[in-house]
Amino acid sequence: MGSRRTGNGVENVYAAAELWVERALKADDSLFLPGKAIWTRENLAELRRRFLERPDESGNGFYDKLCGQLVDSPPEVYQLMAEVLYVYFLIIWRGAMRGDTKMDRLSRVLGWSPEPARIPDYLVDGLWPGIARPGQHALSSLRPYLLGFLIEIAEQLKELPPQERENLLNDPWYFRHFTERLDFRSALMSETPNRARIQRYATYHLLFPDTFEGIVAEGHKSKIVKAFEEYVTEWTGDVDRDLQQIRPKIEGAYGSNISFYEDHIRSHWDTDPNPSPRRFLAIEEQAKYSDRSDDDSVYDSDLFLLADDLYLPGDFLVEINTLLEDKKQIIFQGPPGTGKTYVAQELTSFIAGRYRTTLVQFHPSYAYEDFVQGYRPDLTDDGQIRYELKDGPLLRAAKAARSNPGAKHFLIIDEINRANLAKVFGELYFLLEYRDERINLQYSDKPFRLPPNLYIIGTINTADRSIALVDLALRRRFYFVEFHPDKWPIQGLLRRYLREESPGMAWVADVVDRANEFLNDEPHAAIGPSHFMKPGLDEAAVERIWKYGVRPYIEERLFGQDANRLADFDLDKLRGNTFSTVEDETVPDDAGNA
Repeated sequence: MGSRRTGNGVENVYAAAELWVERALKADDSLFLPGKAIWTRENLAELRRRFLERPDESGNGFYDKLCGQLVDSPPEVYQLMAEVLYVYFLIIWRGAMRGDTKMDRLSRVLGWSPEPARIPDYLVDGLWPGIARPGQHALSSLRPYLLGFLIEIAEQLKELPPQERENLLNDPWYFRHFTERLDFRSALMSETPNRARIQRYATYHLLFPDTFEGIVAEGHKSKIVKAFEEYVTEWTGDVDRDLQQIRPKIEGAYGSNISFYEDHIRSHWDTDPNPSPRRFLAIEEQAKYSDRSDDDSVYDSDLFLLADDLYLPGDFLVEINTLLEDKKQIIFQGPPGTGKTYVAQELTSFIAGRYRTTLVQFHPSYAYEDFVQGYRPDLTDDGQIRYELKDGPLLRAAKAARSNPGAKHFLIIDEINRANLAKVFGELYFLLEYRDERINLQYSDKPFRLPPNLYIIGTINTADRSIALVDLALRRRFYFVEFHPDKWPIQGLLRRYLREESPGMAWVADVVDRANEFLNDEPHAAIGPSHFMKPGLDEAAVERIWKYGVRPYIEERLFGQDANRLADFDLDKLRGNTFSTVEDETVPDDAGNA
């Protein structure tokens, strides 16, 4: 029992947090380069002065501003900033930010240093799972405050005598007391201390996962306590201590390691403001029929959270998950730039994690021997060539799934229609339709069956004329989901993204919509939203993307048609014929800080 999470590699998150405490907070050591003094009082003070006391009020992106704030810093300060970012990333759930995205951003900051460090592999593992979803606000406008909390708390910890610091970092309640009374020194933090609450709660859980829940929203904690108040035997007026009394009762019905965000539990605290004194009886009854047999159970509420981060309707991801459970094979099809591959990767990474997802891209020369199994040349010890039977990505994914039957595994086949599918799939056509049957493969006498926990997602670019090669046999074995800019759920996606990420640039969505109207006789040539879903989008970037990306694509699609038709796709002309529907929106007051 306890609030410590398990499964999906989350133990790597806690291991990284423990190293942070031992190396960086109790000592002055480095997370990335043990033995190098990085988390010193002097380095922390310098980072506070550069990052928190020199806010950049420009409209540049966060990392562009950060680069300017740190320019000419000592190598130790660059590395300290990267390590602070690493700790900030630890809590962020994989559905809100992928591990490779976190790595890209850390590598970017480390690359500014004249002495760039490398992140050890065992710390990279801690970046992938995440624990909580802090929300898009925490990943954008609140980010300076969350990082500032980590900087200022570490700096003030360093001012304590070593033994007092040791005691504080070993006692969860003493540590919480210390952070609640922290006297922030930078104007950014002292003027609005409540903006750091998410990181405060995240830090409590990272350092003391057996004491504090992995919940970063204070309001959610209060709702849970109110909903299950009959199970608080001794009221303390402290939500964290009251939650400690509630959790054992919930676990008594569902078993250990429950999450308060599971649908059947969340429905009791997140919808009804007047909890019934008999609500837990209903939960106990539901628990008898609960099917929480493994760590990959996916609840609709979780998918709605992921959908929010992807700017998609929650119902859409719920529908995809239902289709996957029904047939286990699904294909996303639509024009380029509509997010087919991205959504496939985000969804599978969210459900199963990157280590249980295999990605392969088909192309015209791809064959059965590449995908399933075939003889490949190899060198013997004496330099002679021999041919050895090698498994392709399908068999490797199947073996991985079979070795871990309690977890879901995914195979993503990008551009599935670009290969000769009858040649590549062979007898797999039979296995895809009859999942419970076995059949001998072309190069093996052993009967083979696709494991039930292996799911397949393919993508098809409908602008590719090879779509005609997708035969009816394949269509019968997969569900097909449409990704089209002018249809649900992709319709309006770009506008939603720009409202959140680039206020003032919503006119771009109008331009794309207008251009797609001109392409209505070429539905598969529609312009997808992902061309413009880029951080820090500005007018110069739009012009560049249109000139070198969108316009050449349109020219290719309209090849052989009336040359005058291209004039309709002039960017300035399109912009002049549209107007922004959100031009009055403003950037939040805190978006430009730091």
